[in-house]
Amino acid sequence: MSHHNSKRQEQTKLIEKLTKKHTCNFKKHEIEKLIYMYQELVKNSPPSYKIDRSKFRDLLHQHFEMTDDILLDRVFRAFDQDSDNYISQEEWVTGLSTFIDQTEPESVIKFCFMVYDLNGDGYISREEMFQLLKYSLVKQTHDEDSDESIKELVELILKKLDRDHDGRVSLTDFTTSVKEEPLLIEAFGTCLPSQKMRDCFRTLICEGQAKKL
Repeated sequence: MSHHNSKRQEQTKLIEKLTKKHTCNFKKHEIEKLIYMYQELVKNSPPSYKIDRSKFRDLLHQHFEMTDDILLDRVFRAFDQDSDNYISQEEWVTGLSTFIDQTEPESVIKFCFMVYDLNGDGYISREEMFQLLKYSLVKQTHDEDSDESIKELVELILKKLDRDHDGRVSLTDFTTSVKEEPLLIEAFGTCLPSQKMRDCFRTLICEGQAKKL
């Protein structure tokens, strides 16, 4: 079997797998288009032929107008499920499903939680809240907000999110709070694309049929 045919078979298997995957909400023709986009993005990126952090940040800038460096890095880590510092084709499609489709609220909440849990220990601590809010507020106001003001804000948000009163926010705390008050989902900075950007990207992958793989 030629290398080209073998590659095509691999792609067909991956598309079938993703079409059946319960965490992927794209239709088959959308998945085909996303795989084609992925291949176009990485065709000049040996030796890995995978999306790296730099290319991913460029994509978020271009397609979703997201520019917050700290949060862009965290979004990359949320996509990079196996933590190998690259986004594979499967991670690309399943990550975008949560990012764009957002029909599974629990997946979206978990995604945002992972972004905000800076050290990956399963909790958003006061320190992590402080770091995220300080960066976000200084970026928005172009002014060095006093640490005391940010600490007060951390305590206010913690009161809303910390359901079991242990001084930190677990995924359960976060999920319960966001379900009651949806605006809290991006309490520590913008890590999801706007509805307008999501619609634009969805239109892009729905237009016409994907090119042959």
